[in-house]
Amino acid sequence: METAVGVFAAREHAEEAVKSLLEHHVPQERIIYLTRSESEAKSIEKQIEAYAGLAAPPRKPPASGVAAATPLAIPGVGPVFALGLGAATLFGLAGAGTAAAIGAVPSSGTASSEDLAFFRRVLNEGHSVVVVRAESFQIAASACEILDRLGISMKKGATPKSSVTLRQVSGAVVADIVGRIALAEGTGLLRETVRNFLTHGHNRILLNLEGVDFIDSAGLGELVRAHASIRSHAGQLKLVKPSANVHNLLRMTKLDRVFDIELDEFTALNSLRQGTAAKSKG
Repeated sequence: METAVGVFAAREHAEEAVKSLLEHHVPQERIIYLTRSESEAKSIEKQIEAYAGLAAPPRKPPASGVAAATPLAIPGVGPVFALGLGAATLFGLAGAGTAAAIGAVPSSGTASSEDLAFFRRVLNEGHSVVVVRAESFQIAASACEILDRLGISMKKGATPKSSVTLRQVSGAVVADIVGRIALAEGTGLLRETVRNFLTHGHNRILLNLEGVDFIDSAGLGELVRAHASIRSHAGQLKLVKPSANVHNLLRMTKLDRVFDIELDEFTALNSLRQGTAAKSKG
């Protein structure tokens, strides 16, 4: 399963992205649209209805597969308007496990409200978020192309083949990633790296991004997934020394306010130790 995340500063670009996704046969149940604006959500809802042929005579039964714009009222988070049947699996997307009903916090124990808060920090800046989850590589590739073209993204350049070097340091594990974190060029590598760390009981993780010079919408989605997965294991994730291009992308998408970003490994390790000490005192 690939997850692509597109962040949009302009409403018209977000609407164009949803329209283009549908036109390129990305199943609407795979599309999640998140916004703080109810009017924006209603506008996108009408667009999907029109495309799906729901603007038909009243006697014609509505086609299945379209979900209305629904406010997700999460305690301590605030209203986030979600559109699409895919919104019902948002919690699963963010690594919270079992999907929950819209507007409800699951009682299975994982912090779904925190997962929504992750996106809300971006939405609070007036941005919209489009998420596409796809098992088909073809659909994922199509979605990435659209989200990268219309959303906030990086320019592609010549990059080396993606690789990762793993090592242990004092109280943490480090993944030194080189190349791209992009669909078929690093997302799977990152996913397996985090999964292996957690499987072996390592939940204090540093991702050294100094050698990464390109991240696409699928790469952003994988970082979101890693963040939530590590948190669900009571762990901590630090992004260390991101390259200028990567740091600029995180800044433009406001994800620099979501991830813990450190300028060097020493500072990251010290931050982890302070976090552990604070938890022990608590």
